[in-house]
Amino acid sequence: MKPISPARDPRIDAYIARSADFARPILTYLRELVHEACPAIEENLKWRMPSFEYKGLICGMAAFKQHCSFGFWKHDLVVGTPVPKPQSERRGMGEFGKITRIEDLPSRTKLIAYVKKAAKLNDAGVKTPKTKSPPKAPLSIPEDFATALRRNKAAATHFRAFSPSKQREYIEWLNEAKTEATRERRLATALEWIAEGKSRNWKYERC
Repeated sequence: MKPISPARDPRIDAYIARSADFARPILTYLRELVHEACPAIEENLKWRMPSFEYKGLICGMAAFKQHCSFGFWKHDLVVGTPVPKPQSERRGMGEFGKITRIEDLPSRTKLIAYVKKAAKLNDAGVKTPKTKSPPKAPLSIPEDFATALRRNKAAATHFRAFSPSKQREYIEWLNEAKTEATRERRLATALEWIAEGKSRNWKYERC
């Protein structure tokens, strides 16, 4: 369902209304502050949470059972410092940790400045910096697998021709076996498939 007005989305009103008592004043405060900082802002419901957009996503907020969250889409560029911990280690969703009262947020002056900066970045068409995935550990072929490949020339030839990712799929499949019997069955199956030039997930690949 599309909002009646691009600036004020009734779905956000409903979201705030059904939030916990402690969360409603926080969400209302953030909503009004964002509109004040960027009058051209538009509201939306993204990932089932209130979001604010101006020439692209700017920021979003959410309410949970015991805390709220608020964060900028381009946090590092807006706030000026990288988030010190990875997402999995942060104190709640969003860059400002678990918010249980308005006082947990940066000052009003700072937040308004952040929203204005985020709007300027979108005005200039600045993209979100891409984060590089950490490099995977080098491939290490288990001894029993290496021995089996040496004894099967067809399998060894095809395995060497596989991409590193396809090689890794077989190695990880073997290493994930919980028992020795399971590992032996997987090793035999792997050799059969590899000798035929099949990848680990060949059944799901399109011809």
